[in-house]
Amino acid sequence: MRSLPRVMVIGGSDSGAGAGIQADIKTVAAFGGYATTVITAVTAQNTLGVPGVFPVAATFIAQQIQLLLEDIGTDSIKTGMLVSGATIEAVADALTASRAPLVIDPVMVAKGGTNLLDPAAIGRLCELLLPRAALVTPNVPEAELLLGVTIEDLAGMRRAAQRLSRFGAGAVLIKGGHLGGSMVHDVLLAGDEECVFSAPRLESQATHGTGCTLASAIAAGLAAGRDLGDAVEEARRYVRAAMASGLALGRGHRPLDHSVPGPWGQV
Repeated sequence: MRSLPRVMVIGGSDSGAGAGIQADIKTVAAFGGYATTVITAVTAQNTLGVPGVFPVAATFIAQQIQLLLEDIGTDSIKTGMLVSGATIEAVADALTASRAPLVIDPVMVAKGGTNLLDPAAIGRLCELLLPRAALVTPNVPEAELLLGVTIEDLAGMRRAAQRLSRFGAGAVLIKGGHLGGSMVHDVLLAGDEECVFSAPRLESQATHGTGCTLASAIAAGLAAGRDLGDAVEEARRYVRAAMASGLALGRGHRPLDHSVPGPWGQV
């Protein structure tokens, strides 16, 4: 028997299967890993929006994490939709004994505008989880909510990365796809080292699940022993390929094509 890099993904279930836990599983598999899952909420959604969210009890979330750590274990952890302060507290407590690198995708608002994290819980996220993260991966609107600022350009992204790093995360990746322009810039700040990834903007309707997919791909890279810079670069290439391929499903923000080959390790 063989073993695979193990990635524990913690987040909400997407009934449209383009984002959330479903995207996480497909992404980790594309990178040759094994995804275990902790469900924080069940959503009723499609490509047009998220009209229904049913949170899972915090005690049950903690039980899922505990049982996975006791038996299967994990080489990295990725969090997505965390719903509430109670969920954040349960996740933080349950992960206390884990030394696996933690990638936090601070999912806050769906593309259609539905709140996926109670705004009152943002402080708990910054206090309890960001200090233990190897990487936090906000897009521009999420970084604005975390910091209470407006980000208008690459210089603003760089300043925001510096400010977010003060919460204690090992590294910050701010994704610039929501800003205008023909080029998209992502800023990675790890300690004193900054790297700006730039690429031409893709004109694609397949944008649902990009954040979940990127964070899970990075977590899969870390689980396999990649260093952070390589993991981010490989994850970005995979997301762009999945967007460019896309899937002609639905009438709104369409899902990525997660079946495109991962940059390495695909089984």
